[in-house]
Amino acid sequence: MKTNWNYPTSVWVGKDRIKDLSKGCENLKISSPLFVTDKDLINLKMTKSIILEVKKKFSNLAIFSNFSGNPIGENVEEGVLEFKKNKCDGVIAFGGGSGLDVGKAIAFMSGQSRPIWDFEDIGDYWKRANEKNIAPIIAVPTTAGTGSETGRASAIINNETGVKKIIFHPKFLPSIVILDPVLTVDLSPRLTAATGMDALAHNLEAFCATGFHPMADGIAIEAMKLIKKSLLNAANDGKNLEARFDMLAAASMGSTAFQKGLGAIHSLSHPINAQFNVHHGLSNAIFMPYVLTFNKSLIEEKVVSICDYLNLDKNFESFISWILQLRKKLKIPHKLSDVIDVEKMNLNKLSKMALEDPSTATNPKKMTIDDMKILYEYSITGKLF
Repeated sequence: MKTNWNYPTSVWVGKDRIKDLSKGCENLKISSPLFVTDKDLINLKMTKSIILEVKKKFSNLAIFSNFSGNPIGENVEEGVLEFKKNKCDGVIAFGGGSGLDVGKAIAFMSGQSRPIWDFEDIGDYWKRANEKNIAPIIAVPTTAGTGSETGRASAIINNETGVKKIIFHPKFLPSIVILDPVLTVDLSPRLTAATGMDALAHNLEAFCATGFHPMADGIAIEAMKLIKKSLLNAANDGKNLEARFDMLAAASMGSTAFQKGLGAIHSLSHPINAQFNVHHGLSNAIFMPYVLTFNKSLIEEKVVSICDYLNLDKNFESFISWILQLRKKLKIPHKLSDVIDVEKMNLNKLSKMALEDPSTATNPKKMTIDDMKILYEYSITGKLF
């Protein structure tokens, strides 16, 4: 199956669609692309082969890959310098969340004179941007989790403060997305699990977030159905292209849906990602049942409606049981203390960071710093509300 989608942007979907990457550059009138990917992906045979193919059409292709997971502002600054030095006019953002977020941020910041932190997702900060010289973006995800390819923001750590910031502008949204399940076949079971749970967190929190956005709700609940159908299959059999495709679609749907908002799963995760370099999908998976049970009084009706659509018993406990069993089958730990040295956690500092995270505003329950601290404490001991 090959098709083109146009919501929220132009999405080229199907097996081997990566072969259309050069065509995407031509469509966007990109003649000097900057290929942005991370330190690990740049060394893979798959990536090298794709770069060689693009170079056949664009001999002046430049490459930037000097960053890893949980990117920092300095990574973006270095990428912008590379963009300008090579007189690039567009970005190919290739990889997981870090590759996509850095690539999008480089394309955006290549046209700005203010520091990246001036465009944090607060109020109308995005209107500070000079829109004239923002470079076009092609996004090619190689994991099925963040959905950054259909998002209008990048998550970048401010290295001075140790805080993960959401940098937003409508033109962060790539002009063309290529969803090719073949690119995700070699993803390890561990990363397939973590990124898949990230996609679930995005759709689940968007569905439960405050506000009225039935389009987002419809996308989110259908994505959760795809995840229930295919996440375990993708983790257990990486070469199952149908499962891989379902997960790619669900990830892109997640970031489309969370235009509505997110919640405390992400609020708790971002400080842990920034302070302890924990994979974002893994931390989301760990925090998920604690936040769900904390929010129960305000989300129970919505969760029961999810159960109805996913063919689970129609009660809140059935949904929590499914989440816990799914995590167990994916070998995801139940407690935060299983992945970090909790003795190094400054709960007061982390709780303040979580409360101030932009995801907190649309959590179903109004949060306090004490709530955040209790959620961290429960996630350390493994106790559910």
